Amino acid sequence: MFVLLSVALCFLGYLFCLKLIYNRFWRLWPSLRNNILCASSRVEGVKFLPTRDPPELSCKTYENEARVLLVTAHPDDECMFFAPAVIKLGESNAAVYLLCLSSGNYYNQGAQRKDELLGSCAALGIPAHRVTLIDNKELQDDPNTEWSVGLTASLILKHITTHSIHLVLTFDEGGVSGHANHIAIYKALSHLAFVGRLPEDCQVFFLHTISILRKYLSIFELPISWFLPSSFCCILAPNEYKKAKEAMLRHRSQLLWFRRLYILFSRYMFVNTFRAVPVEKKDLKFY
Repeated sequence: MFVLLSVALCFLGYLFCLKLIYNRFWRLWPSLRNNILCASSRVEGVKFLPTRDPPELSCKTYENEARVLLVTAHPDDECMFFAPAVIKLGESNAAVYLLCLSSGNYYNQGAQRKDELLGSCAALGIPAHRVTLIDNKELQDDPNTEWSVGLTASLILKHITTHSIHLVLTFDEGGVSGHANHIAIYKALSHLAFVGRLPEDCQVFFLHTISILRKYLSIFELPISWFLPSSFCCILAPNEYKKAKEAMLRHRSQLLWFRRLYILFSRYMFVNTFRAVPVEKKDLKFY
């Protein structure tokens, strides 16, 4: 009886902790959002600390709306891994663009997956005219193929300059799932940042890869992410999670049994934390 009571009290205490974190995030979000979407601000040296308010960075507003580019490798990456950031930034009136670098044709479903991608983006709030899907024979969906860093970087840079992008979101060196195509995007953007080819007002954020245990704790992983250092944090409320779930369900060709479990148990359906990337101000020739 004592053990059961202790477990119940611990569980209730954990739920209370989640409630406190949610309340704190809603209070912090306006300042955090403004700093991330702030023209001329650099946040690579700024750490998000939940115990204090984010610093108010010197800021000028963009002439129009802030433009955010999400770079992914396959259709469904946008909702499997980045839904919290896409939804929160979209609700903040940022113009979110998607650059998907392959059609996901590993099982010869490329045409169907393109249609599913557009449906998923609609659920997330990204209009079709802001969605670009690349179908290049050198950038095919294959976990055993190394994508060319040069080609990947050139496609990303072209998209950034064409659409005057201010903020880029993508995978970190772990690629969340360890997929080689995800990691190739990280390498390409790291290269662009290092050689100074990105526009001055463009910031880059890499999505944190976490351990498989944390990955499948669902919303109960939140306190861990909350207290670990990050540059940018997004948390979905229950009504916002429904949008992320709906986006996942649009990818009908991918809805195997384990994907349905992913929707319920993946922390990435509820929480995103990012690391800001230092952007060099060099002017080296890029090949």
